[in-house]
Amino acid sequence: MAYLNFDPLQGSLPATTTLSAPLADPVTTAADESNSAAGRLSALEWSVVALARNDSLSSLRAPGRLSTAMATLFRQSNPRLADGKLEALRRIAVLAWHHSFQVPASELRAFFDAGFTVGQYETMMASIAASTSRDRSNRRRR
Repeated sequence: MAYLNFDPLQGSLPATTTLSAPLADPVTTAADESNSAAGRLSALEWSVVALARNDSLSSLRAPGRLSTAMATLFRQSNPRLADGKLEALRRIAVLAWHHSFQVPASELRAFFDAGFTVGQYETMMASIAASTSRDRSNRRRR
């Protein structure tokens, strides 16, 4: 099988082109930094908060041997996130969805150590509180 290069720019670049400056970290952008200063969460962070609503409190504990075996047997996925900052957000959001403002100090410390601000915490908690109160009033009407 033959390969034809249809890119006209490919032939004009030298083969030993190197980058002189390091690439920027793709996780943190200028928009993210301005959002954190203003107490806002990014769209990705809001999606983590929304998904945490369906997570149980048991997702915060490290799985035991039996749980790991059952998850492997039934092909269940791990609810933990690979990114440490997003995992700290998920953990605090799970606690907020289940216990409202009664969040352990150790989880708050981990949340702030991950790079979140007090403004972001307050914004998230206000959103969760508004959503849970709206859900309660909707249940009373039925």
